[in-house]
Amino acid sequence: MADKVMKCGVQRKKGYLYYIDKKGNVVETKMARGTKKGGGGKVIVKAGIKRQKGYLYFIDKKGDISKAKMARGGRRKKR
Repeated sequence: MADKVMKCGVQRKKGYLYYIDKKGNVVETKMARGTKKGGGGKVIVKAGIKRQKGYLYFIDKKGDISKAKMARGGRRKKR
């Protein structure tokens, strides 16, 4: 279902959140736990990906950037 966009090989650390920012770079930020504050993201990989409309971009299990077509529409609810 998902297509690999770029190989990054990001090694994930426990207690950190990884995402792709608006500029298309991979960012690592500390997750908030209880009273401890999170935030303070830093760019790990400068990928500079150009996003296509209608696709969801994410970091897969291998630490690479992938994209999947977003489900739109769906079925109507019964009344």
